[in-house]
Amino acid sequence: MEYTVRLKEKYKAEIKGQLVDKFGYKSAMSVPQLKKIVISQGIGEAVADKKIIDSAVADLSLIAGQKAMATFSKKDVSNFKLRKGMPIGTKVTLRGDRMYEFLDRLIAVALPRTRDFRGINPKGFDGRGNYNLGIKEHIIFPEIDIDKVNKILGMDITFVTSANSDEEALALLDAFGFPFTKN
Repeated sequence: MEYTVRLKEKYKAEIKGQLVDKFGYKSAMSVPQLKKIVISQGIGEAVADKKIIDSAVADLSLIAGQKAMATFSKKDVSNFKLRKGMPIGTKVTLRGDRMYEFLDRLIAVALPRTRDFRGINPKGFDGRGNYNLGIKEHIIFPEIDIDKVNKILGMDITFVTSANSDEEALALLDAFGFPFTKN
């Protein structure tokens, strides 16, 4: 039995056709698609305690399904007691099947587990067809065991699309099933 990613198949079978009908693309290559998802965490407390980075990398690796990496400061900032080369965050970039699997888990499982969830704001677009989403607690993902978490961290998730405008990207993400709030 061959395993197929649900949202990838949905994109090929339904979403592409919907976007062509809505925007009238001439070529199949000009239809917007999801290129990558970048998940990042900025951890300012890591300046004082290096163990926070190790646990954050482990948690982010569990959430993403692939190895996360630590990010390091590029310059000295004396006000923050920060030196060049110190670990200050984590990030992971997802592409292909892992990207679609993460997107499916985010939409179907993680976002509905958010406290007081009423949908996500459709104003997080950057003008070039990319969408940014901030999450306050990483414990909404079912992969994370709440008993083993020593610090609750937030994360930023960036959805990079090949869309030329925010309207096209909104239509693409809405077709994937993003729970955008209606204004």
